Amino acid sequence: MVVSMLLVIIEIPDLTSLKDKRRVVHSVRDRVNRKFRVSVAEVDLEESISFSQLGVAVVSNDKIHGERVIHGVLEFIEKIVPGRIQEVQTHSESYD
Repeated sequence: MVVSMLLVIIEIPDLTSLKDKRRVVHSVRDRVNRKFRVSVAEVDLEESISFSQLGVAVVSNDKIHGERVIHGVLEFIEKIVPGRIQEVQTHSESYD
């Protein structure tokens, strides 16, 4: 079993409230989940109005497949997010 993970920090400028931010983050999260069938959650920076940290994970039986899915998710997020990607980390871990 291989778990591939993505951690991405997104800057979303021009928001005036946490409610606006949550609407944007939930939209991104739901669209990623529907398209790729991966686990997605806001894992940090919940109280920041301008920034969000999303974690994405996929479990597969092949490291190459998992990393391909994660890179597809990152490209999709870059296209749909109404802001800038500030930081990206990817990692795959094999479990026997």
